[in-house]
Amino acid sequence: VQLQASGGGLVRAGDSLTLSCAASDVIFRRYTVGWFRQAPGNEREFVSCFSWDGKTKYTDPVKGRFTISRDNAKNTVYLQMNSLKPEDTAVYYCAITSVIWGRVTEENNYRNWGQGTQVTVSS
Repeated sequence: VQLQASGGGLVRAGDSLTLSCAASDVIFRRYTVGWFRQAPGNEREFVSCFSWDGKTKYTDPVKGRFTISRDNAKNTVYLQMNSLKPEDTAVYYCAITSVIWGRVTEENNYRNWGQGTQVTVSS
């Protein structure tokens, strides 16, 4: 089952976007759901994650600007992105993992990757 990321778009620096990650056959509250991004020419990198028990983690460049949350009723995980910068431009992906909390930033521990959603921030 692939996860479906949506909500990307073209915005200006300083604007906000909210990304959504949804799935019909995966119950998110049983997993850690992570957001990753990949900019052109770069490796895919960890952005944020929301654990099954409500813990959150962020990569340093987005701390204070991005907020991850989960709506159990909608089985959806959101990534609220504020004060966007051109360096946030990337394709954003969501995926799930059951790995221990200490390893949730490692891409190889995740599965059920979707196609991603493009975020472009102009200066």
